[in-house]
Amino acid sequence: MSNPNFEQLTAAQQANAEVMTTLMRTAFNGLERLTALNMAASREFFNATVANAQQLMAAKDAAAVAKLNSELAQPNVDKLMGYSRSVYDLVSEMQKEVTSVMEAQYSSFSKNAASAVEKAKTSSPVGGDVFAATMQSMLGASTKAFDQMTSMARQLSDIAEANMQVAAKAATPAKTSATAAAAKKTAAK
Repeated sequence: MSNPNFEQLTAAQQANAEVMTTLMRTAFNGLERLTALNMAASREFFNATVANAQQLMAAKDAAAVAKLNSELAQPNVDKLMGYSRSVYDLVSEMQKEVTSVMEAQYSSFSKNAASAVEKAKTSSPVGGDVFAATMQSMLGASTKAFDQMTSMARQLSDIAEANMQVAAKAATPAKTSATAAAAKKTAAK
């Protein structure tokens, strides 16, 4: 193996190690943020449960318990929607970071591979043109496949975003009807 090839191999390995380090750092940061989010949600859930139980135990009769149940349900739905939105935002952000790193890496790989094919084409013996054309065709196909995968990832992200919006819109009428039902029960008594 000649020295320039060894240097190219070393540079490629170093670049791959940097990409893996970046991806691992992104995953670790995401896991850390998800853990913090889950701890905060668990703490809030616990505190709300204790407070709700105290309110329910202080109720004087069944009507007061029913009223409290309907009043206490709405904040829980809101908290659940907020938590779901936070998890979605976190996952979406991580997906964007990973996609960005992968796109940059693939772009660099494509440029280096195209350059290597050009060098091989100019310095190859007879028949090298066929090899170079085959390699260029393979690079074109892999670029197209990568672009399609990136497009699909973006479409899935858009679908998830739309689903979150639909869920938020669906929760609003449920919240309104629960509040109205509680108001009717209170007014009837």
